[in-house]
Amino acid sequence: DESDGSHIKIINNQTFVVHNTGGYLPQKVVHFVMNLHSHPRVFYLSRHGQSEYNLLGKIGGDAGLTDAGLEYARRLAVFANDVVGKHVVKDEETGEEKKVPCPARLWTSTLRRTKETAQFIKKEVITTQKSDNGEELEWIQFQGRTRRNLDELYAGVCDGLTYAEIAEKFPEEFQRRQEDKLTYRYPRGESYMDVTLRLETIVLDIERTREPILIVGHQGIHRLLYAYFMGLPRDQAPFVSIPLNTVIELTPHAYGCDEKRYVLLSKEELLKDGQDEPVTSMPMKEKAESTQKKSSGEGKTYDFDPMNPPSF
Repeated sequence: DESDGSHIKIINNQTFVVHNTGGYLPQKVVHFVMNLHSHPRVFYLSRHGQSEYNLLGKIGGDAGLTDAGLEYARRLAVFANDVVGKHVVKDEETGEEKKVPCPARLWTSTLRRTKETAQFIKKEVITTQKSDNGEELEWIQFQGRTRRNLDELYAGVCDGLTYAEIAEKFPEEFQRRQEDKLTYRYPRGESYMDVTLRLETIVLDIERTREPILIVGHQGIHRLLYAYFMGLPRDQAPFVSIPLNTVIELTPHAYGCDEKRYVLLSKEELLKDGQDEPVTSMPMKEKAESTQKKSSGEGKTYDFDPMNPPSF
């Protein structure tokens, strides 16, 4: 009998019948389900360009971009126009494929380095597909939306310090972080678990949005978003590879999520990225593998991935 118990009935993903549903978690489930849709969608994750703090090896802060960071910002603007804001259509008569503008969104955090990274992206007015009443609509392409929920994990009293300085001034805190990066909370700051809670609304917005989204954010934030959509265990999230100068394209579908990466500014074009972090922040398996590589003597080796040194 449908009148018994709590249930949600979804008809053609348009009509929702919610029966006898109450309480915190059931209401969360209802809200989540009502934001889902079956339309194809894609979104793009990009860290900000190299900042002055990146170059100095400092964490957190609200520093501006270096010259290399500004160069990445210019290349990201070209990528946004040519890839994010375009889709391929086929001419029915000739069969020829061509790229045409499509509505796209831009999200950044409130921090200076993400805003500066997005500053060169053009905000042009385009004409979108016809609406239900037959009228064509105008859309402001990449009209920026600043979201505080996308701000980087806050390092509290360690904000603005290098890892060497943290190890010297707060040796016990440094060791605790090395032992459990997921749940460790900086003094007067945040943990990855804390950030997970404030990303809930971001995930819901990504789930319900149909247009491509370019999210210019931070490594800690993108690690959690990537882990969620790729279905990774949460204890792996703090170690996900989110390099600088790279755009990650994610395309969710019914049984998983496809990934594609675009390197817009190579490591060879940077003299130094300042992203080195203590190797002990890596999982034990990764440390063992890096040690084996180092001892093999094959060319130049590192105790970390030079394109993606662990951070935060």
